[in-house]
Amino acid sequence: MKLEDKSLLQKFLLWRESKISEKQFILILSFIVGILTAFAALLLKFLIHFIQNFLTDNFSTTGANYLYLIYPVIGVFLTGLFVRYIVKDDISHGVTRILYAISRRKGRIKRHNTWSSIIASSITIGFGGSVGAESPIVLTGSAIGSNLGDVFKMEHRTLMLLVGCGAAGAVAGIFKAPIAGLVFTIEVLMLDLTMSSLLPLLISSVTAATVSYIVTGQEAMFKFHLDNPFALERIPYVILLGIFCGLISLYFTRTMNKIEGVFGKCKGPYQKLLLGGVMLSALIFLLPSLYGEGYDTIDLLLNGSSDLEWDRVMNNSLFYGYKNILLIYLVLIILFKVFATSATNGGGGCGGLFAPSLFLGCVAGFVFSHSVNGLEIIHWLPEKNFALMGMAAVMSAVMHAPLTGVFLIAELTGGYDLFLPFMIASVSAYLTIIAFEPHSIYSMRLAKRGQLITHHKDKAVLTLMKMENVVETNFVEVKPEMDLGELVKAIASSQRNIFPVTDKDGVLLGIILLDDIRNIMFRQELYHRFKVEKLMTSPPGKLLNTDSMENVMKTFDDTNAWNLPVIDEQGKYLGFVSKSKIFNSYRRVLIHFSED
Repeated sequence: MKLEDKSLLQKFLLWRESKISEKQFILILSFIVGILTAFAALLLKFLIHFIQNFLTDNFSTTGANYLYLIYPVIGVFLTGLFVRYIVKDDISHGVTRILYAISRRKGRIKRHNTWSSIIASSITIGFGGSVGAESPIVLTGSAIGSNLGDVFKMEHRTLMLLVGCGAAGAVAGIFKAPIAGLVFTIEVLMLDLTMSSLLPLLISSVTAATVSYIVTGQEAMFKFHLDNPFALERIPYVILLGIFCGLISLYFTRTMNKIEGVFGKCKGPYQKLLLGGVMLSALIFLLPSLYGEGYDTIDLLLNGSSDLEWDRVMNNSLFYGYKNILLIYLVLIILFKVFATSATNGGGGCGGLFAPSLFLGCVAGFVFSHSVNGLEIIHWLPEKNFALMGMAAVMSAVMHAPLTGVFLIAELTGGYDLFLPFMIASVSAYLTIIAFEPHSIYSMRLAKRGQLITHHKDKAVLTLMKMENVVETNFVEVKPEMDLGELVKAIASSQRNIFPVTDKDGVLLGIILLDDIRNIMFRQELYHRFKVEKLMTSPPGKLLNTDSMENVMKTFDDTNAWNLPVIDEQGKYLGFVSKSKIFNSYRRVLIHFSED
């Protein structure tokens, strides 16, 4: 059967090549990707809500619910078992994994990612994990695009484009936000797009959003009614809100990195589960708003208009019925949300940062405006408007993607009349965080390892190049105990003018340059007088075989050398890298990278 399937596929590929052009087929694939990612997003949302409603339907709203201490641990535990024994691969940090696939694997994402993140994140979030479903569905969508392209034997440039189509479709499908899906792919995944690659992204985004509208209705994801139009005299407060949200995002980013470091030092999965489970359960029991994605809290803050309605945020908790402590409760949420999110993922759960960013921004915007109103230094700041601006600001800062933040919140809520303040708050928050953190929470892990593709085309091309492709090994090695006569024989058998000097273990000791011995190499009376160890010199620099190409070019610039030796971590000689080889390889990759 497999042979028959294979022959049918080959026949189809041959027919496609003769009847359908490459560009037309990419458009067809982008349409299919949009449909598949939309249904994947709808399935994930259904599973999460089904599990949540099943577990919490009978919870008391007037007091603490002790099952909050148990559910999150069970969810993280079940997710950990699923990942370790069924998936048998790391599926955390979805967007980071997409960036890595683009940077180092030429757009190839493992096939299990088309379904594994859906199951893992639905269990994690359904049982109360304080993370979002969006990053897992973005990884799922990208995996759908990558594997669909792989089935039809598309080249790696097209695979990268289909990965972007999958990501755009996933964001558009789960949020009903086609523009945000497109902008997210450009800003966060940092694909260097041309006009011909923009159309497939648009097709995937619009298709996915349309499918979501057809299945779930035309209403925006969050109900919002603009009661108070934006007034220009509030601009200074919007800027202050952006700075406030930028600092919160900085706290969120740095604290998450530190907590991830703590979990990284844990010896095994059960130690991580114990630490993460205790932390997560305690926080959700005390602050039930941290349960799951937190979208119920967002709805309350966006649609409430009085303290009586806003106080419902404290339902299901020990704080129920205590008036006048709403701000304290919300400030505690801002402080501890990052611990709950980090504990969920660090303990073995699966989830992303979209929902935590939206949740944190909404709470931050509400706290800011409510506090200012309490001071009575201005006539009035509409809390729900500022909650929306806070959502745009925190998302822009955490992801380093101001356009994504602006368009996503506008499409999520239908709040297009607040477009100007969204932009002001987002830019203020973004400028605040980049003063401290040059990379987003998604990309900083890859940036530290030199594996991140950026919009800077030179750096992007260097990232796509690999050290093993530029190392030359046709250099004749010589030993330090050899005399000049033996060295001359080695020179006669070589076509290069550099000779690495290595010991018996292959460790690089130095180099012999032909220009340095040219004046004595034909004087036979000196052949037995000079040894190689006397003639060799130290190279101006050495390259490790694990160096990124950006570091390689920096070393060439620092040493002003034309050829540099490559060694491994034990100092063993592996070959040479020359500038001319790099330039030739760079030119080929750049041409391939830039073609429409």
